[in-house]
Amino acid sequence: MISAFQAFILGMVQGLTEFLPVSSSAHLVLVPWLLRWNDPGLAFDVALHLGTLLALLIYYWREWADMMLSIVRPDPASRRLLRLLMVASIPGAIIGLLLEKQAETVFRSPALIACTLALMGLVLWIADVRAPQSKKMSGLSFGDAILIGLSQALAIIPGVSRSGSTITAARILGVEREDAANFSFLMATPIIAGAGLHEAPKILHAGINSAMVLGFVSSAIFGVIAIAALVKFVRTRTYQPFAWYRIALAILVIAIFFARA
Repeated sequence: MISAFQAFILGMVQGLTEFLPVSSSAHLVLVPWLLRWNDPGLAFDVALHLGTLLALLIYYWREWADMMLSIVRPDPASRRLLRLLMVASIPGAIIGLLLEKQAETVFRSPALIACTLALMGLVLWIADVRAPQSKKMSGLSFGDAILIGLSQALAIIPGVSRSGSTITAARILGVEREDAANFSFLMATPIIAGAGLHEAPKILHAGINSAMVLGFVSSAIFGVIAIAALVKFVRTRTYQPFAWYRIALAILVIAIFFARA
């Protein structure tokens, strides 16, 4: 059992890092490890992810409303975006189901997380520097959506980052920085919703407690803040600070890992 303070902090960490390209799953493993807190368990993690799902629905409610209404009314742009998101979500859903057990055990190693943090930080750095900003979200092809969806599947490994991998893939494809973030976040909605439904029995089995509720609320609030902040930030700046942060955190984790060995 974790304290209310720990639940709030972990909710804040999840809300911020789910949407900043720095890996929320890595931080949810590393923060308790670094502070020597008890592991809150996967049921608590699921509650935090449902909080970020609420953040997505709050921030992008208009886009999702337009996409749902496009099913019954003429709105080619919204209908096409819905199809792109459906196509992009398939690889992540399949890989997530296939590697579910590894995500709960092997993939939670701090050493592995440090490696993936650094590696994906370098890839993000190079992609953001070298790729043009020649394509908007409306210009994505279904082939582009599949490629971005495949990159999202890598996020099953903590340290890769769902937003980091999809934003990086979108930038490699030449998508503008702001639209890369928006497409990444819209993609996250069905994936997090599907994972939440799949993992809901864990919450029911563990029992809903005050720590889960507090973590859920904290995650939702800071998730909205993170989405708004990142979208605004990349309108005029690059993703490089997040790449530097990932590399610096990886170095810190490796240093602590060997110091404790």
